[in-house]
Order: sequence, then C-alpha cells, then structure tokens
Amino acid sequence: MINKDLISVSLPILSVKDPIYRAMQLMDDCNVIHLPLVEEDIYLGLIAESDLLNSEDDSKTLETISGAISRVRVSPNGHFTEAVQLANEYGLAVVPVTESNFEWVGAIAAADLLKFTGHMIGADEPGGIIVLEMDKRNFAFSEIYKLVETNDAQITQLNTYFDNNLGVLYVTLKLNKFELSDIVATFQRYEYQVRYYFGEEMYENELRNNYDHLMNYLNL
Repeated sequence: MINKDLISVSLPILSVKDPIYRAMQLMDDCNVIHLPLVEEDIYLGLIAESDLLNSEDDSKTLETISGAISRVRVSPNGHFTEAVQLANEYGLAVVPVTESNFEWVGAIAAADLLKFTGHMIGADEPGGIIVLEMDKRNFAFSEIYKLVETNDAQITQLNTYFDNNLGVLYVTLKLNKFELSDIVATFQRYEYQVRYYFGEEMYENELRNNYDHLMNYLNL
C-alpha cells in the first residue's frame, strides 16, 4: 500500500487567511491536533494545536504564526510505512502528502494508519500468537514454518523486531489456530525460547480462575 491510497477525503485544509479560532474549531470537529496549511495548492506546513493555544488573540490569521509551523511530509508514491514512521517520530495526528515541490496531494489521518497497520500485521484475524526470542543469526524462516506446519497449523503473519539494547531478535507469529500447547512444546523441544504465547490456553485459564473465585465466594 502506498501513501496516496490512504489519503482521507474528510480532512480539511487551512489557509493563511483563516483566523486562529476557525483552525481550532476544525481541529476539534475532526478530533485531530494538526491540520495542513495550503495556499494555491502549495503545502506551507503543518499547524499544531499547541501553536494556536499560545496565541493571545484567536481572531488573528494563521499567517501570523507561519514561522512556527513544520513542513514535514511524505511522498504520494512512498510506502505507507514512511507515513507511519513520520507519525511516530513527530507525534502527528495528520500526515501531509505532497509532491517533491510541495504541491499538495492530500493528508492521511494517523487513526487510519493505525487501522491499516493492524490489518497488515493480522491483528483483526482470528488465531493465536507466539513470540520467539533468539539471536539474530539463528533466525531461519523455513525451519520455523516447518515446525508450525508439523502441528497442522499455518503462519498467517510473521513480524520481527530486533532490540538493539539487548541484542535479541523477537519473532512474532500469528497462527490460524488458538490451540497452541503442541506448537509451543515443539518449539521448546527444538530449543527455541518461547517468550510469550497467547491462545486458547490463556482464555481457558482465565475462565478457570474466574470460576474458582466465584466458588470461593459462594462458599463463604
């Protein structure tokens, strides 16, 4: 997915002639803390709510605070993870999308980025999750896939994260089944470090604990 495919048609743009109070009202209406400033189809920068709140006179136009705005942006044909990175780095509610000459294309809502990222990592798909911890040099997708497959399961999503501080690679597996005990046992048998797992066993244990608490209460 590229950035221009995630552009929101509902996000408004601001003009330098807009009064500060109007910008604040639009941000409130859209439930965002940033909005782009655009003039004659040229992106001038991103207005932050914090900059507006510092103004002593909200009837002044936005051109009076233009020196404080940021020109962060992403290209329309860049991968959507570029927008995710920018939103995370700068704490953006809105990610502007422009051509290299700052010609305005549109804006992406951070909420839409989060929703699509969740879809990409399989957060909305049913199934269990296993997180493996290993040295980076020991990562072998083919072996991991084979061990899962021997338990009549499939990997629907696989994501890796390397912790530079600990020097450890975390491999997160999303599987197409909730029953994970046999798969976890297989990984442990092959000396894989299972850091976490979330599946049917977790829910069964939670129900059992709730049942036991209820019985203890009734026996008082």
